[in-house]
Amino acid sequence: MRGMSKGPVIRLVGLAVGVFAMRASGQQMGGNPDAKKMKNPVAATPESIAAGQKTFEKYCKFCHGPDAKGDGPMAPKDTHPSNLIDDKWDRGSSDGEIFMVISEGAGPKFQMKGFKSKLTEQEMWNVVNYLRSLAAKGASR
Repeated sequence: MRGMSKGPVIRLVGLAVGVFAMRASGQQMGGNPDAKKMKNPVAATPESIAAGQKTFEKYCKFCHGPDAKGDGPMAPKDTHPSNLIDDKWDRGSSDGEIFMVISEGAGPKFQMKGFKSKLTEQEMWNVVNYLRSLAAKGASR
């Protein structure tokens, strides 16, 4: 490789690592086929939904807004948090895909960090159930 620049090779390796990391974390645009297969192990009981609402209000409403419409007052500058009750889900709309976004964060820049180090799996599934309950109350999906 004498005389060849290593820059293109390094960029190509970096790109491959980035794509792999995004796929592994499940946060690529268009959904996550592996997460889509996940089944929600937590029944959407009134208790689960209420617990999910409390967790959402503690960790999520500041960016996603009190009604989960993506209009929270503390979203980082130049970000556009997702509306979580509309019919457009860039990262997939199954319970498992939503769970993975909560757990791992939202790429590619990961302005939304994952909550796997702050929340239990039960708490994350409760949030999924809460978001589903919002949609069932009349928000279009």
